[in-house]
Amino acid sequence: MADFFYKAVRRDGSMIEGVHTADNADSASRQLRGQGLVLVQLIPASKNFSLQPVAVKGKAVTRDQVLSFTNELSVLLRAGLPIDRALKVLIDMSGTPAMTALLDDLLKTVKGGKGLSQAMQAHEAAFGHFYINMVRSGEASGKLSEVLARLADYLTRSKAVRSSVVSAMVYPIILAVVAALSIFVMLGYVVPQFEALFEDLGDALPFLTRMVIAAGDVIQAWGLLIVVLMVPVVWGIRRWLATAEGRRWRDAKMLKLPLVGAMLFKYETGRFARTMGTLLNNGVSLLQAISIAIDTVENQTAKQAFAGLAPAVKQGGRISTALADAGVFSPLVIQMVRVGEESGSLDAMMLELATVYDDEVQSGIKRALTLLEPLLILGMGVVIAFIIIAILMGILSVNDLAA
Repeated sequence: MADFFYKAVRRDGSMIEGVHTADNADSASRQLRGQGLVLVQLIPASKNFSLQPVAVKGKAVTRDQVLSFTNELSVLLRAGLPIDRALKVLIDMSGTPAMTALLDDLLKTVKGGKGLSQAMQAHEAAFGHFYINMVRSGEASGKLSEVLARLADYLTRSKAVRSSVVSAMVYPIILAVVAALSIFVMLGYVVPQFEALFEDLGDALPFLTRMVIAAGDVIQAWGLLIVVLMVPVVWGIRRWLATAEGRRWRDAKMLKLPLVGAMLFKYETGRFARTMGTLLNNGVSLLQAISIAIDTVENQTAKQAFAGLAPAVKQGGRISTALADAGVFSPLVIQMVRVGEESGSLDAMMLELATVYDDEVQSGIKRALTLLEPLLILGMGVVIAFIIIAILMGILSVNDLAA
């Protein structure tokens, strides 16, 4: 037997928290549901879960909080709670001031007679254009709980792809930083230790040794200043990249990088396809779905590749033809879209295309890292070996001169 902390909603809409003992989580879930409760959260007691909401400082609502809100609201609506009571329950469960304030505002607007999508318009920075339009279509169709469930699935998949990319890049970044620091220490501390040994040889030292010693002198004399100056330089570059011109330059260069560029374009195409497929599956019009899906593409150069879709559709053309005319999309994308148009299942084909490209991006990242990690190690080894060989050549020159 094990203890499980749970949060649930009673039939009258009130929230209950407590501890339940059962053989396993499935058994606890069945028993609690059998009591007429709608489970919102069920976790083992070993995770030190607090029954009271914990206030967490934060200035903005995070993506994870939006995902949690979407899941929980979908569960409450499926349980039959009206939207205002469901929002009250979520306010009681909220653990951050930012989320509580957002939910309070949503509740006030909904009580004022407006729809949830209208209430979310004031918080577009938190939810996004795509999310709000999905909610609007759910309200129009009377299937808001189902739409929220689809939204939760979409956000979960997007989070999984982002997390895989970020996680995959952690080790190479750490490796690169360690390599740079190792070389910096070698040049700034180790190499100057041999300088006294070589100072009487002058030009008799091998060119390679003189070059390494000169580099060591520069690092020893100016290393701290170089590090200090790098801070404003990096800050300035980041500020410029945040401008429209900087973003265009960065996005164009990113797509031209070997291996990385192709994966990035597939990632953006997959994001566009998943957004458009989700919107079409939810009853959003084709032109509106295209417009919203294009807005979700972050790379400005990639976004330009989709710019011709809406005009082509307005003129009665096909999306597959517009994609082919762009000249940057693979035959797979064009053919899958064409099949979707001809079969009347464009939404399903777009979602399938997104799944295919998400899988390709993740496998491509793994392949790239398989190549990148040994290259970083090899590069660091080559530089350190270069320094050691230069020192050894200098020592041999001293021995030859002494002989």
